[in-house]
Amino acid sequence: MTGEPITRTDRIVTIPNAISALRLCLVPVFIYLVIRHRDGWAIAVLAFSGVTDWLDGVAARRLHQYSKLGRLLDPAADRLFILSTVFLLGWRGTVPWWLVALLAAREAVMGLALLVLKGRGIDPPAVVFVGKVATLALMWAFPLLFLAEVSNPLARNAAWVVGWAFAIWGLVLYWVACGAYLIEAVRALRNVERASLRV
Repeated sequence: MTGEPITRTDRIVTIPNAISALRLCLVPVFIYLVIRHRDGWAIAVLAFSGVTDWLDGVAARRLHQYSKLGRLLDPAADRLFILSTVFLLGWRGTVPWWLVALLAAREAVMGLALLVLKGRGIDPPAVVFVGKVATLALMWAFPLLFLAEVSNPLARNAAWVVGWAFAIWGLVLYWVACGAYLIEAVRALRNVERASLRV
């Protein structure tokens, strides 16, 4: 677990929410830049997204600005950036389609689990530390893999090796986090069933 306070508010206008909303708005900008082969700007936007992903968590902890909306915005921005980036990298032939498929499958599993929980009126599980580490690793991997396409040969090789190291590590941890979320989801469903039996 993240160690953040359990209490959250229904506030909408908070600094962490504003940062997450900015990241969401940057997703179509990033897609446009990649399609138009503005790789330098695309790498900058992706790197900025990774920094702000860390920054909104810091702001939430320091300012104690936790909210229900924040629990939705932050992972939504993470997933949209990760999925759009890996699909674009696959489209350009930078990464193999099996990597795209594995990341997309993970998101499909998570999406289905969240739909089941929502159908039972259960809030989504809290973000786990390994999930944040996985996201951070992937956010480092993708700019490096883009950089491997546009830099000089020496930098290209270094970026390719380090980028793939982060990509594999992030992929493994992403699925580990998915397993942790599913365990929490099953536990929450069982608690609801037990509570309904007592009524």
